[in-house]
Amino acid sequence: MEEQAQEHKGKIKLLPPEISNKIAAGEVVQRPSSVVKELLDNAIDSGADSIKVLIQGSGKTLIQVIDNGSGIAEDDIPNIFLRHATSKIGSVDDLYNIMTLGFRGEAMASIASVAQVTLTTKREEDENGWEAEIWGGEQRRFEPAATDNGTSVAVRNLFYNVPARRAFLKTDATEFRHIILTFQQAALANTQIAMELVANGEVVYKLPQQRLSERIPELFGKSYKASLIPLEEKTTMATVYGYIIDPKLSKKSRGEQFFFVNGRPFMHRHLNYVIQNIYSNWLRDNEYPFYALFFDIEPTLVDVNVHPSKLEVKFEDERGISALTRSIVKKALYEHLQIPDLHDGDTAKSDTFSGGSSFEKGSWGSGNWQSGGFTSKKSNPSSSKDWGNLLYDTGAKKEPSFSGGYHSPEHSQKEISPVTGDFQKPVKHQPDRNYWQLHNQFIISQTLSGMCLVDQHAAHKRIMYERALSAFDSGLPSSQQLLFPHTIDFSASDFALLKQLLPDISKMGFHIQLLSGNTAMVTGVPSDIQAGNEKDMLENVLHQYHALEGKLSLSSRDKLAIAFATRTAIPRGKQLSSVEMDAIMDQLFTCEEPYTDPLGKPTIQYLSLDELRQRFK
Repeated sequence: MEEQAQEHKGKIKLLPPEISNKIAAGEVVQRPSSVVKELLDNAIDSGADSIKVLIQGSGKTLIQVIDNGSGIAEDDIPNIFLRHATSKIGSVDDLYNIMTLGFRGEAMASIASVAQVTLTTKREEDENGWEAEIWGGEQRRFEPAATDNGTSVAVRNLFYNVPARRAFLKTDATEFRHIILTFQQAALANTQIAMELVANGEVVYKLPQQRLSERIPELFGKSYKASLIPLEEKTTMATVYGYIIDPKLSKKSRGEQFFFVNGRPFMHRHLNYVIQNIYSNWLRDNEYPFYALFFDIEPTLVDVNVHPSKLEVKFEDERGISALTRSIVKKALYEHLQIPDLHDGDTAKSDTFSGGSSFEKGSWGSGNWQSGGFTSKKSNPSSSKDWGNLLYDTGAKKEPSFSGGYHSPEHSQKEISPVTGDFQKPVKHQPDRNYWQLHNQFIISQTLSGMCLVDQHAAHKRIMYERALSAFDSGLPSSQQLLFPHTIDFSASDFALLKQLLPDISKMGFHIQLLSGNTAMVTGVPSDIQAGNEKDMLENVLHQYHALEGKLSLSSRDKLAIAFATRTAIPRGKQLSSVEMDAIMDQLFTCEEPYTDPLGKPTIQYLSLDELRQRFK
């Protein structure tokens, strides 16, 4: 036994600082935007009223944050890069009264362990400033420096000494989008600070000190200015204020939903669900509204230290905060849309909040309101009819008759066998092509030994996808010039992605000139799409491209082609003429892969005569 104990003695060892800091960096510094967040937090906490962020190579090459705050004393500079060294906490009680953004003392040590960091700082009362340089956690120099009041932190070559971490970073467009989101969060929560973001020498944002209602359009587009809906409510539980947006400005992708508690951004799935549910009557599938909600609450009633990156918080009364949010957002939205609240008398007034979780005495209505000419996008006049009425309602528009639709096989053209399955190419007849539309979603046709149903949206998506790929390969896009060029203001992240994808987008038939200030001018569009809604078209293509990133191992070209096809394909529910059905069927069966859409979902379902006979026993 003594020999066995001797053998195992000393196997557990204290990790050296260079290793433990790199492990800690894995939690705190996940990507370049993590560095931007930590440096912005420190700059805001310094009392600065002007902050500038410089980015090169989507943060992989350089992240520099410059502020005009209080600066750092000479004696404190060496401690900045030590773990758990902080000026924000002096006792355990301080953890429950945190009002600053940074407080744990891990960020700078973690960043310095995986990058080359240069810190330059000066206090107003000091004659000169100081500059320190730390590479991979080791100090290289520390000396006096001539500099302005405030602090500048430059982080170069992130993860240079952890190549495996660097290899797992996403594309430049994805990483830069995360940086923009981080900057937007800081800018929304600190309108008293002038903030600037410069990427690769180009100004992305240059924001003066301004009101929140002015900053939101500066960040997300001028179209937001006239569509913002203010809200504010003071209760004994919390003060909630901010802005939501008119449903018509909802986007096809997430990313413009913001929560803040005591100035700190946080994520909260349930609150997102609550607001999305309120908007649901006015949104199509996969549409998301903008909102920025601020919760001012006693620090002791919220725990901000539940996540390594401080991305999540926990309220003492989660149900109460949820009910308060639901009440305030619904009230603001319904008043803006001039919709009566039939349950107003059954619901406790917001000024009676006392921190309890039983706020709602009655349930809120969730019907599809029609008031003042406004109708829910999801409203369906026929949804209340029973199945029998749908089949036999003589007042409804009838589908084309199937009488005379079946022809003898000898009149058909030669069938084509697919690579897999028992599919057959639909039989073509002259002059009647033998196609019918079912519920404005499917095209039906007979085959030599049965029938097939074609999903019109999936089929057209396949057609547009292969057409886009062909344009990429040929380099000879078919375009139509616009009579009047269309100037479009994009969000910063969309504009950055547009700039990256512009060579391929041009090959698809778009003629676009990039202007200053996240603005582009469209002078031409692909010839096979309808001109007139270029802004919606391009924004949706970019949002679809965003949605594909990280989910599929596809090339940039394939993702762009899929995004374009998804946006331009005819929707389910569109009534088609016989000419349109002919065109879709002809074009589908000239595709290389006619039997699936670009994401592998089927375009065609086949029913054989044997299967049909079996169903009829």
